[in-house]
Amino acid sequence: MSSSTEISPAEQPHMNPYWAGFGLGLVLLASFVIMGRGLGASGAFTTAVATTVHAIAPAHAEGNAFYAEYLGDGATSPLKDWLVFEVLGVFLGGFLSGALANRLKFTIEKGPRITNPRRLLLAAIGGALMGIGAKLALGCTSGQALTGGALLNLGSWAFMMCVFGGAYGLAWFLRRAWL
Repeated sequence: MSSSTEISPAEQPHMNPYWAGFGLGLVLLASFVIMGRGLGASGAFTTAVATTVHAIAPAHAEGNAFYAEYLGDGATSPLKDWLVFEVLGVFLGGFLSGALANRLKFTIEKGPRITNPRRLLLAAIGGALMGIGAKLALGCTSGQALTGGALLNLGSWAFMMCVFGGAYGLAWFLRRAWL
């Protein structure tokens, strides 16, 4: 694995971020029009966990209010939740986009002062904290920022300000790893 950020001549340029944001807004609008609800990812993972628990211990899953909410009408497959298809589409779309732009490669993005194992550990800790935060905030960052922000929910805007403020505050402590 490499930490190089060099761009090979065969790579395509990145998409204009303003056009990408406009496109994401259209996807969010289509989500509201077609599905009647906004975007989010954490619900897909929770549905997968709930159906896994249901497969192992059905009585426990059905008797637990948290799991029962994600099982719906006795759903035994996570593929009955449209958010699962949304997340699968994000992975597939990202893969196809990377392949078409010749950007597929195995790398660990990091600075020269941090080792690969430490970078992966920090990424895992950050991901776990984001997962915990998603459950505490009653929605993941994409759901809170995109859907809640578009609906002008005060809690979603407060959440995003805390996310950006926390990241900005923590960046000072972690910046040496990237220099």
